[in-house]
Parts: sequence; structure tokens; C-alpha cells
Amino acid sequence: MNAFRDLLSGTRVTHVPGVFDPLSATLAVHAGHRAVYLAKAAVAAVLMGRPDVDYVPATQISDRAATLGPVLAGVPLLADAGAGFDTPQDTAWTALSYQRAGISGLVLTDPDNAQLAALVRQAPDVAVVARTDAYGTSGLDAAIERCRAYATAGADAVLPAGIRTPEELFRLRAALPGVPVVLSRSEAGGASPGLPDTDLAALGVRLVLHPLAALLAAARAASQAYRAIADDGAAEAVDRMPWAAFTALSVPDETRASRVRLPPGNLET
Repeated sequence: MNAFRDLLSGTRVTHVPGVFDPLSATLAVHAGHRAVYLAKAAVAAVLMGRPDVDYVPATQISDRAATLGPVLAGVPLLADAGAGFDTPQDTAWTALSYQRAGISGLVLTDPDNAQLAALVRQAPDVAVVARTDAYGTSGLDAAIERCRAYATAGADAVLPAGIRTPEELFRLRAALPGVPVVLSRSEAGGASPGLPDTDLAALGVRLVLHPLAALLAAARAASQAYRAIADDGAAEAVDRMPWAAFTALSVPDETRASRVRLPPGNLET
């Protein structure tokens, strides 16, 4: 069974952090995450230094995803597919290319019924999270109707971007009983309902995405290190991962304990 479908069929909330290269994916695995996410904004930032690029080719995302597989150790990867590109065949081809790159699920934004049907039919082993931005332009009722259409067309879960309150999430759940819900807590958009995981789970939420948190944290830390070197000629004052912890990341699990013994928490500092 598809690993993301396992998570979506469960009863708990899984937090899915964004990754953007093999090192960030390694850190996510070490932190114990059960799934990770590759966002097109992260790919644009890493490859072009511009996170606001409107169009990121599917080939760039699948190429980046292919570099993550060796370090993910079976942790499933979800990836941004944008609008699935121009035609139903383009959408199916995108899904199949993602699958070959090791991607278990994709987030498809506001697809039409033909696109979604083609994807479900031609790439049945890829889990589909159908995202809609209808809330921002037409309100909650329009977002609910779009999500209902996606669930009927075969999407594994829906992501109603823009929903911000528990009351709105409750209305969505009442209108779509049994449909798994995915939320995104991205710094690029409005905050999702700030409820405890137990409450979110009761309202049908199964995944919460954190697409850019690690990327922005890494950018902030790197910026501080570069500034310190420019101003002071050294980065000793900047909080950094110890070298021993960094090199321990490349040690196989079965030999790590015998070769490097670190105090708890040092992988994160």
C-alpha cells in the first residue's frame, strides 16, 4: 500500500516538514519524521536563489527528488506538482515521472476533473492531495464544493488553502465526512487553525505540511554566519551544529553508536 495512503487512513495527525536537499532530508529522518515534503518554492530557492518563481518545471522537482531517495531510508516523500501543467496527459506524465523519482504522493493545485481523472487512472500508485485556492477568491462554500468534487473524482485527500478558523474546519468536516484533510502551515500564506493535534484529528486532519520552516531557518542561520564573517572575521559567535554531530550524519545507523557518542540533542544544535 502507498505509504501516504497509510497515513491518510489512520486516526492521527502527522506533521510533514519541508526538505530541499539531501542534507535537510537526512536531518528530517534523524528527527524521526514519518514523511517529508518537497515544495516548488524550496526547489526554486535552492536552484535559482529565488523562491517566488511562478513556474518550476516538473523535471526540476523530480530531479531534486531523485537525490533525496538514498538518504530518506524509506520515509515517504510528498512533492508539489503545481497545477499539473496543461493537459490531462501532462498531469499523468508528471505523476509517473514523480513516481520514478521516488515520490509517493503529490499535491495538485486546482486541477480540472479531466486532469484528476487521468492521474488517478494512469498513475494509481501515486497518492493525490488535491489543493484548492477557491477560499481566497470565492469563500468557504466554494472551497467545500471544490473539495467535494476532488474527493468524488478520486483524490486521496483535500487541502483547502486559506481555511483559518476551527469553525471553518468544522464546516468542511461536516460537509465531507470521511474525506482526509491536509493543512499547510506555510510562512508564505495564512496560518491554518491553531488547534491541538487531537482536535485536528477529530476534524479529519491527517497531514499538516510545514513546507518552508526548515529552509527559512537554514537561510537565517547561514545569513548570520556570513554576516559575522564579514563583520568580525569569524563565525564563532553564531550557533552552529558541532562538527562531530555533522560528520555523524553520514555514519550508517548500525555503526553510529559505536563510532560517535554524542550528548542528547547535539544533532539539533
